Amino acid sequence: MDVAVHGVGTSHFGRQPDRPLIDLAWDAVREALADAGTDQVDAVYVGTVFGAPGVAQRVLSALGITGIPILTLENACASGTTALVEGHEAVRTGRYGRVLALGLEQMSTTFGGAIHPESSDAEGLAGLALPALYAMAAHRYLQTGAATAEQLATVSVKNHAHALHNPRAQYSGSYTVEQVLGSRMIADPLTLLQCCPTSDGAAAAVLAPATGGAREIPVRGLAIRSGDLWDHRSPHVWGYDLVAATAALAYEAAGIAPGDVDLFEVHDAFTIGEVATTEALGIVGHGDGGKAAESGRTAVGGASPVNPSGGLLSRGHPLGATGLAQVAEVVWQLRGDAGGRQVDGARIGLVETMGGGVSGIDGNACVVAVLGA
Repeated sequence: MDVAVHGVGTSHFGRQPDRPLIDLAWDAVREALADAGTDQVDAVYVGTVFGAPGVAQRVLSALGITGIPILTLENACASGTTALVEGHEAVRTGRYGRVLALGLEQMSTTFGGAIHPESSDAEGLAGLALPALYAMAAHRYLQTGAATAEQLATVSVKNHAHALHNPRAQYSGSYTVEQVLGSRMIADPLTLLQCCPTSDGAAAAVLAPATGGAREIPVRGLAIRSGDLWDHRSPHVWGYDLVAATAALAYEAAGIAPGDVDLFEVHDAFTIGEVATTEALGIVGHGDGGKAAESGRTAVGGASPVNPSGGLLSRGHPLGATGLAQVAEVVWQLRGDAGGRQVDGARIGLVETMGGGVSGIDGNACVVAVLGA
């Protein structure tokens, strides 16, 4: 059975410690249900990383959604898109007729506001948090000549500029490369403006059988994988191989090649993340991700627009909500509803969400979804 996204919705993204998680979820769920033209779903799949036990049922009961199956999923930063995968499969197989995929997170009220290294892992014992892991990848690119510091900074310049046209984004702004490089150092060589912020927010999507309706967005291909053992056999930085392998499955399922995609929403938690991901997705060749950003290829108006929403760097990164926020952006783009950040003539869009943190493997999980006509 073919499946389509019938409705999407999100809250505003940002530090919102005074807004209860229920309110953030209500913003997203109410908009998604109204967009789908329904007030009934048969099951809910909820992605969250830091949510307390029972958070899904607590939030949904306040919205009047009770008496149906509600399942909570945690898959690091890919939790929201994992909810999408499970909801899609439930509809595809006929288990449920209409499902809600919901992602939510309130990081500003959570300890430290980020994923902490586990002390039982080698990285945890060394205090190697995710910014440091990405910083190592950035150093690899700089040392091998695969990218320059200025090219990494260009990713931040681009995504903050995209977010100027996204009223839901946490941050936006017109920055120069020099300003990005001159911002406070977080994990050398990654400066503050090259790192995603701590964010609160929610995002939702309603999935149901495709009927050919004008505002439905078909799910053309969907893939999820967890990382293999990551060791000396790989010539690539952490996460690269996982993204490439997952994307290959999604492209095959959709029957397309990277060049057929009109826009990409990718996991740019740090500038180096977008650079490496554009290569792993096959948008450009290995070592060309920085050049693509510098040349404008990955900006709105370029040949392969990446993160027209502003991405994690600028829209924000409320972990459980991020993947479904990416889905919402692609749906708006494919409908032609993205306003000043609209990609002209967009017919096919791709979402990539990758989460990590477990020692010794190439990422906890990656989801790649291809949406479009």
